[in-house]
Amino acid sequence: MGKKMSSVKIYQEVNPDKENVSFAISRMEDIYTKRKGKVDEPHRHNYYTVLIINKAKGLHKIDFNTYKLSNQQIFFVAPGQVHQVIETEKSIGFVMTFSNQFLVENSIPLSFIESLNLFQNYGQSPPLMPNQVQFNAIEDFAKNILKYFNSDADMKRLSIGAYLKLLLIECNNICAINPIESDIDTSGDNLIRAFKNAVENNYKKEHSTTFYAHGLYITPDHLNRTIKDKIGKTAKEYIQARIITEAKRLLYFTDKSNKEIAYELGFNEPANFSAFFKKHTQLPPSNFKKSEIKT
Repeated sequence: MGKKMSSVKIYQEVNPDKENVSFAISRMEDIYTKRKGKVDEPHRHNYYTVLIINKAKGLHKIDFNTYKLSNQQIFFVAPGQVHQVIETEKSIGFVMTFSNQFLVENSIPLSFIESLNLFQNYGQSPPLMPNQVQFNAIEDFAKNILKYFNSDADMKRLSIGAYLKLLLIECNNICAINPIESDIDTSGDNLIRAFKNAVENNYKKEHSTTFYAHGLYITPDHLNRTIKDKIGKTAKEYIQARIITEAKRLLYFTDKSNKEIAYELGFNEPANFSAFFKKHTQLPPSNFKKSEIKT
């Protein structure tokens, strides 16, 4: 492979051609035509991305997990996630991107986004699979957003913000009627949010469930039970998934050595990091990048 893959493309602005634009929407078919069907490189954004797919064939890779593109899917990509859309033919649908700034400007609190079970910033990010009626409603919101985006209407940004909020609520309602979620006490939501934030701020130094449980003034048992009920994995598994995702990002997109990555992620010995990585991915760290470039 002639091209060096050491640094990931990071798109800072939603629309690099226009300063201070914090929302954008495009038709997937237009993007495909503009790129002449050429596959985009893996890249990451500092903003939220929503793909509303009517028809598609190919793959969508999010943080090195591969999902099959098909009809009537909705993908959510959180800030910081690495993703790549690999289309085998022209897709029909919409791509929306929006920043924290856009949410604030439209009185959409970040807590609203965090409370939605849609944007997972690591681990598994499978698509939402609405039924026909649900998908039609979501697609209609997207069509209205595109109409306002391309217009000179008064208060167009507020209109877009209102439709975006409706679209996200509709998507979240689909998650909420998932039988896994329906019988669970929602009082655990604040605890989940606090735990996720604590992991995000400390995972490079602290790997133990006990550390996070103490910080939340609960027992490790209580923390594990709540996390397992709500997201289907234990607190320990959640922490480990966060470390593995970061390790993959660092191995693929930087030239840091295994030793440097091990220390950056809080391992005392590089050998401990290698064993941990191999246990969770079935690959030694040194082989991970090579295996990804081949796929």
